[in-house]
Amino acid sequence: MGFRQAAVLASCSFFLGVLFICFFVDYRVLHQELTDEIVEDGFQFYATFFNAPPAIKAVLHGFMGVGILGLVAKLHKYDESAIFFDGSSLVAYIFAVAVYLAVSVPSLRTIVTPVDVDTRADRIEALRILSAGNTIIMVVLGAVLVLQGGQEYARRAEVRELAKIEAELKAKGSASAGKDKKE
Repeated sequence: MGFRQAAVLASCSFFLGVLFICFFVDYRVLHQELTDEIVEDGFQFYATFFNAPPAIKAVLHGFMGVGILGLVAKLHKYDESAIFFDGSSLVAYIFAVAVYLAVSVPSLRTIVTPVDVDTRADRIEALRILSAGNTIIMVVLGAVLVLQGGQEYARRAEVRELAKIEAELKAKGSASAGKDKKE
């Protein structure tokens, strides 16, 4: 495993960690009967998340960039493995970033800083959409990790097979060399 793969795995794992923390609220919003307590917990949690210091947001967005750069660098190798595994991972990762930018950020803004026309029902709907978006991002990032694991597995299987073929050729070569000496 090199630096490029470590960058991809670290960024995916970091985001999954953040999203698993959010999942404690998201699960209750999505899969339990929605009560005022659950809604207020969600509003409070995401208000704390949204009002985090700028350094926290910079780390979050920086890790997004590290993941994309790592995947593009891995794709630069441009062999079959890179095209299939890294290309698919890059598409999935960009999809996750797009869901974050198109769903999570506007929903957070609606929840935390509603405009005058936003009612409580609009804020609750934004909370549900945010929870669903976070779940989608978790699934997609999990797929990126599975693709990266599959790439490493395929690479190791290829090395094993090449070593096996090389050993067979070496054995055939030494056996035929022994026959030549006897004649």
